[in-house]
Amino acid sequence: MRNDNKSISRRNFTKRSAIAMAGLPLVRLDHNFFEPTGKLDSNIEVNIFSKHLQFLDYNEMAAAAAEIGFDGLDLTVRPKGHVLPERVSHDLPDAVVAMKKYGLKAKMITTNIWDINEATQRKVLEAASIEGFSHYRTGWLTYPDDISIEGSQSIFAEQAVKLGEVNKNLGLIGCYQNHAGNHVGAPIWDLPAILSKADNNYLGCQYDIRHAVVEGGYSWELDLRRIEPFIKSIVIKDFKWGYKEGKWQPINTPLGEGMVDFNRYFSLLKKYKINVPISLHLEYALGGAEHGSTEITWDKKEVFAKMKKDLSFVRETWQRAE
Repeated sequence: MRNDNKSISRRNFTKRSAIAMAGLPLVRLDHNFFEPTGKLDSNIEVNIFSKHLQFLDYNEMAAAAAEIGFDGLDLTVRPKGHVLPERVSHDLPDAVVAMKKYGLKAKMITTNIWDINEATQRKVLEAASIEGFSHYRTGWLTYPDDISIEGSQSIFAEQAVKLGEVNKNLGLIGCYQNHAGNHVGAPIWDLPAILSKADNNYLGCQYDIRHAVVEGGYSWELDLRRIEPFIKSIVIKDFKWGYKEGKWQPINTPLGEGMVDFNRYFSLLKKYKINVPISLHLEYALGGAEHGSTEITWDKKEVFAKMKKDLSFVRETWQRAE
């Protein structure tokens, strides 16, 4: 949740940036999203992943998201994103102005950040803090072939501690997404060994149910139970297995047309009282919008209709889940 009374001027932002680059500790902004949320509301807030709206400028993007019925945007602030990291100080405030104009909440951004010693990545975090964002997705990690998995986890855990410390100073929560494939976090069970070393208030997991079911099959409920204490944000999307291009592979689908049991999943979220920001992804065919294209082959109204259908599915299924 953003606390607008705690916003600071751009002059102070410049000053903070200079201090940060000098290696001195930053004063943490007093965001109120660390307070216990208690029981989940019957209605949930859903953000649209702005990757799927990158064919629009900030104002058009915000207008479309609000018209469709989203509560906010999960804004891409990364290479080839809606906001380019090297332009974050200039462009992120413009994006937030557009979002506010249409009543959208600015809670989530998606980044490629993990190395806080890299100046541009540090600037992205500082700008996000200034603009009142609370949650960001980190970059992904892979296990090097020349280091054991245990050794790599030890290194990543040390990096996580440092990232968590920066997040604490800036009043942000970093969220590492579990992603299917040969990625750190794909099995789910490897993440606690890394994340448990950091301050859980400021660094955790962005839980992606689609990728969890791809990797976990029927055991995804155990995975959820294991990672539950670390979940800080959630991604919603669906898939099914299909034979394509000579091999079996996950095929992305609209919500409710794939293998994810959303009734059961939402019931478990309620059981565990997981009340965190939600980002809706649409990775199935959308004329290029699914890939973050700046030019699409579909009429944008068709894309918006798909988004609205998936959003309705989320809200209706959430209401039914017990």
